[in-house]
Amino acid sequence: MSVDLRGKVAFVTGAAQGLGYAIVHAYAQAGMRIAMLDVQANALARLADELHEAGADCLPLVVDLSDAAATQAAVERALAHYGTPRVLVHNAALLVERSLLEIELGDWQKEVNIILQAAFILSKAVWRGMTDARAGSIVYLSSGSGIKGFVKEVAYCPAKHGQEGLMKVLALEGAPYNIAVNTITPGAPINTPMSASNYNDELKQRWIDPALLAPAFVHLAGVTAADVTGQRLDAWALSQEMRPQG
Repeated sequence: MSVDLRGKVAFVTGAAQGLGYAIVHAYAQAGMRIAMLDVQANALARLADELHEAGADCLPLVVDLSDAAATQAAVERALAHYGTPRVLVHNAALLVERSLLEIELGDWQKEVNIILQAAFILSKAVWRGMTDARAGSIVYLSSGSGIKGFVKEVAYCPAKHGQEGLMKVLALEGAPYNIAVNTITPGAPINTPMSASNYNDELKQRWIDPALLAPAFVHLAGVTAADVTGQRLDAWALSQEMRPQG
């Protein structure tokens, strides 16, 4: 499917670095207008400067996604500025490895809220506009932690499992309105700051530039439920499919 994304709107969380940074640049190159949400003010400002210099239309929004009220305020600002997005990509996450003996409730809540609570708040905020438009795409970043357990992922793993469940429910609710809701995993080790803190040496030897996964997200920006919904996708495999042949 080929969709003209020029002038369409994207909301992207975790935009200032890593995979989010690559997704934002790909959307800018496709001519999209982008609301970029991240807690890292300086990195987000640098990204906005890069995109503005390249002629892109973007709105940087500094927000702590573990804070429900702040998340709601940020997405309302994005909606007031751009209107309903064609695609929402919830990429932001926090992973700090701690055992159950080590982790405190506040630590657990912060990781879960960034991943799962923010997914709910952001999706609910854009849902009415997408149902009215009878089109839209919501993409949650997942991983192996969304389907199996890992030692010391006492918060991250349950949050990713919950995100998978939210996707399945919203895919069903969105289908009558042609809204696509999917999760996507990198499909390959990627070189990001969070990966650098958690990957072992073997994974670091195989990791790839997140920009190589960007074609998958450009594709998903244009899909609806008639194309793909309720699926757990592989960004590396999908990006390979999206690349021009020859």
